[in-house]
Amino acid sequence: MEENAAAVCANARRTGLMEMGHEKGRVMEKKDLTRRDVLRMVTATSGVLLAESTPLRSEAAGPKKRVHIAGNQYPWFTYYRREKRDFSATRDESLAEVAKSGLDGFEPGVQSADSITKIAPLLKRHGLQMRSIYVGSVLHEPDQAEKSIREMLAIAEKAKSFGTEIIVTNPSPIRWGGQAVKTDEQLVFQAKTLDRLGAELRRRGLTLAYHNHDIELRNAAREFHHMLLATDPAHLSLCLDCHWIYRGSGNSNVALFDVLKLYGSRIVELHVRQSRDGIWTEVFSEGDIDYPAIVRYLKQIRVIPHVVLEQAVEKGTPHTMDGLAAHRRSIEYARKVFAPFAR
Repeated sequence: MEENAAAVCANARRTGLMEMGHEKGRVMEKKDLTRRDVLRMVTATSGVLLAESTPLRSEAAGPKKRVHIAGNQYPWFTYYRREKRDFSATRDESLAEVAKSGLDGFEPGVQSADSITKIAPLLKRHGLQMRSIYVGSVLHEPDQAEKSIREMLAIAEKAKSFGTEIIVTNPSPIRWGGQAVKTDEQLVFQAKTLDRLGAELRRRGLTLAYHNHDIELRNAAREFHHMLLATDPAHLSLCLDCHWIYRGSGNSNVALFDVLKLYGSRIVELHVRQSRDGIWTEVFSEGDIDYPAIVRYLKQIRVIPHVVLEQAVEKGTPHTMDGLAAHRRSIEYARKVFAPFAR
């Protein structure tokens, strides 16, 4: 900068361009100009030139980041069923509609490694990522648990080759839709099995995420809590299904936010669904659950989860549009609510 000032000063003396300067309202003749005066003038001039030549930050920053929103297959089944259609019968056409809705990804329910081989190319064709998959398991009985572990590891290895990072599992209850609950011995065995499975998946570079429905919240939520308290957080993460926690605890936001406070640091994925007065809404929007508050809390503890839309229909849900239109509106709202999770 000093060399620049000297050069400018010398040039000014040669050309007579620096005839006058202004400082504190006083006119300065050429002879009054000092090295310090010139240095100030050069600095100011450089700032102007820099401002003129450097693009605004918003222009240079590139495209704005957008939160990734995936969709689970279950909601699509419910909309299709309501419309007397079969999602699985024409899987390629169905996934084309999923892509048309604006979703960025798709979380399929997977039963075997072969099913990954079939669906992954279709998802790629339609521009849908498969960051997570949902895999059923039976982990409370020793003989069935070993079979589940073998199948899940085979599925996970195949899915990883297609970009999957999270394996979501909901250990099966004694009977789906039934009232029977697992014994303490079964819960202890199931937690140990989940931990072991999670450790195996971690060694393969994958994350195991525990998922629940409402049955795990019966009897003081002993199954839900034990799965998380009796496992290593390094081996088992949480796929927080917000509405199943809400519904399973008697439509309680208090219980939902208590779960956030207890296990928030273990959340790697959110399943999101909305209701009004306890009934699933046709479109994901404002309702019983305060999703903006959930986002604020997770941001506060520096947790950025994978977001999976699970807005579905049930008895009592309004019927004013088809599944495609409903998903489009749901995604539009979801992008606003979960925008802080963009990365």
